[in-house]
Amino acid sequence: MQAVTNSRLVVMSYIDALHNQRYDFALDYLNDDVRIRGPAGETFGKPTDFIEMLRKYRGRYDVKRVFVDGNDVCVWYDLDTTAAKVFMASWYTVKDGRIVSVQTIFDPRAFGPPPQE
Repeated sequence: MQAVTNSRLVVMSYIDALHNQRYDFALDYLNDDVRIRGPAGETFGKPTDFIEMLRKYRGRYDVKRVFVDGNDVCVWYDLDTTAAKVFMASWYTVKDGRIVSVQTIFDPRAFGPPPQE
């Protein structure tokens, strides 16, 4: 049961750091070899590249639900950014106190150009 508590704590601390725009602190929760995948299959090779992208959007998190299964944590949340407010789901895997995998799903059209009239 300890792994469940620790995994949840790691992920929620990471999200709290992002929510409060403490990006360098959030980086400490990501493993150096973290695998980060988005809804269109895009990936980030380095944690710093991912954090820099998040820094541009300055997202604020409104967490709706958190599900934990061992080292896996799924979070449903609204992310309110400078570009859009979007409902997202992220699946995190935690090992040895750091996030080693993140898979996020959302409708990427919210971040694209406005529809043509």
